[in-house]
Amino acid sequence: MVILVLCCGSAGDPAGHRSSGRASEFQHERREHICQSGHSLVCWMARNRLSTIKRQLEQIHVSYICICVRTFTGSFGYSLSESCHSTTTTNVSEISLEDSDQELLPVFVQAAHDNQVMAILSIGGWTGSQYFSTAVATPENQTLFVQAALDLVRTYGLDGLEFDWEYPNKQGVGCNTISPDDSANFLSFLQALRQDPDGANLTLSAAVSITPFAGADGTPMADVSDFAQVLNYIGACHPPAIEYPLTPRAEVMNYDVWGSWSAAVGPNAPLNDTCAPAPDQDGSAVSAVQAWTAAGFPAHQIVLGVASYGHSFSVPASSAVVAPSTSTLAAYPPFASAQPPGDAWDGGAGVDQCGNPVAAGGIFDFWGLVDGGFLDANGSAAPGIDYRYDNCSETPYVYNPTSQVMISYDDATSFAAKGQFIADMGLAGFAMWEAGGDYGDILLDAITLPLQGM
Repeated sequence: MVILVLCCGSAGDPAGHRSSGRASEFQHERREHICQSGHSLVCWMARNRLSTIKRQLEQIHVSYICICVRTFTGSFGYSLSESCHSTTTTNVSEISLEDSDQELLPVFVQAAHDNQVMAILSIGGWTGSQYFSTAVATPENQTLFVQAALDLVRTYGLDGLEFDWEYPNKQGVGCNTISPDDSANFLSFLQALRQDPDGANLTLSAAVSITPFAGADGTPMADVSDFAQVLNYIGACHPPAIEYPLTPRAEVMNYDVWGSWSAAVGPNAPLNDTCAPAPDQDGSAVSAVQAWTAAGFPAHQIVLGVASYGHSFSVPASSAVVAPSTSTLAAYPPFASAQPPGDAWDGGAGVDQCGNPVAAGGIFDFWGLVDGGFLDANGSAAPGIDYRYDNCSETPYVYNPTSQVMISYDDATSFAAKGQFIADMGLAGFAMWEAGGDYGDILLDAITLPLQGM
């Protein structure tokens, strides 16, 4: 994926719910104020939205975001899932892009640079991490991987690279190569990349989980401070005549904490879980920041991952509500095994690169909740839809009693709470998956407001 400082939200809104010119000017001023303070406002732009990517670029305007991210590319020349849309080889020294990527990547880079922002390529992701371990396993492979990455930087005029390894010394999609030495080798690779003259001034970042990288024993590392010395994530954009600080940073992906793999309906991206019953404490922004800072990664170098989407569940009415009420939604209700379909962007059923069948994702972007009749145009629960807000996790839920679909998602209230958390904890900013998920900038309005005074 490509990190671009572009408009997230309106530009990616498939229904065309764009902000007015006046609002865009206000958003630009807000963005510039926040960016000058050294904070990173990040969005990912999904590369597989080929039907809208070109239109988004044609309609792009600068608003809030200092950095915006496009989806994952293929990694280190090995065969990857087709969902990565990469043409790869078995040569570790080559990172090959599909024809569509070769066409779109220069357009993205140009759009970013035209708006005085940075373009960064991200390698990995859930379906793109299969051979990360092999690519960094030896000094020889690390050298080849460094040069392959730098070749892409030179070819496309990129400003940096992001690495989303899911996960060092932990299985991800199911058939990844892993090694007890993964995290140590990853650090060595990053150091080699940084030591190369062409890598010395690149913006380097990593998208990470809510616990530190796994050490040789498989448990989270107690000390990740060396990573903070080599991961360099831009703190802001670079409008003309203004120099913003470069600060080493990492993105903590605080989403997909609960989903169809869980035992009950729970928060997709909980702000806090320390106040939840012990069995329901599966991780949160609070616990993630505590874990990473305790392991030596400074808070001001952490960008909090936030989600513009939610997970859907089939929940019978008998489990969805608290008796004798007919509309008070239950906390952590059980759900049926059948996965309800999500919105128009939801991934369909198929087979992953490991050869295993996968069900539909059941994902609803924020705009999809509006289009699907769960929310109105203001982002509030639509008529006939039940709503609950969990004050512990700061998570909203909606339930359609007719279709019996419950969705755990994020709204303006929960995004405002996360923005306040970022401000209170002195974090670097936020990274939103994904650029097209918002509706009329409702989420971006909410999360950026608490950052204005920082």
